[in-house]
Amino acid sequence: MSLEDERREYRYGRLTRASLHASPFAQFQRWLDQALADPAIADPTAMCVATVDEAGRPWQRMVLLKHCDERGLVFYTNLGSRKARDMAANPNVSLHFPWNAMDRQVIVGGTVQRLSNAEVLKYFISRPRESQLAAWSSRQSSRINSRQALVGQFMQMRDKFRHGDIPVPDFWGGFRVVPTEFEFWQGGEHRLHDRFQYLLGDDGGWVISRLAP
Repeated sequence: MSLEDERREYRYGRLTRASLHASPFAQFQRWLDQALADPAIADPTAMCVATVDEAGRPWQRMVLLKHCDERGLVFYTNLGSRKARDMAANPNVSLHFPWNAMDRQVIVGGTVQRLSNAEVLKYFISRPRESQLAAWSSRQSSRINSRQALVGQFMQMRDKFRHGDIPVPDFWGGFRVVPTEFEFWQGGEHRLHDRFQYLLGDDGGWVISRLAP
């Protein structure tokens, strides 16, 4: 079968204006809860983060959502990573949640804010010890000679912090995406998808519009 012939119908469900919550955060939480409960979705908190560097070049990568409330959506990363460097130059980002098993997508647009040291510490100490060690072991996005070198660095960090608590690396932190736009996409038969956009108005309220598929 050629790529041109690769297609299927989307029959999971419909999305109507009447069914939408007035708050995009509440609507997002509703869909996130449903994705978390669906065993067909292996990584419901996985989201694609799209950034643009100072030269205008876009890049994307998958990270895990770690917190969400009406202040925004939170993730953590190495502060020397490509995404962190991009966000330092251009704070505008886009998030994409591909819940394909439910024929759903959510896209979030907004700007990033650095989390406080207290917020970063609170999350870091909640991580498994191996994940804490991994944060120390990888200078994310830098070139390395081999996987063996990475594993060797991990072993060195495990020996270094064998006793006691592991401190937060000074090159590791978190970001909150403060949304100005949401889009909820529900696949429909015959490519007649349901798309609803929430745009943040000047008065702080959200304007909801149906978009053509």
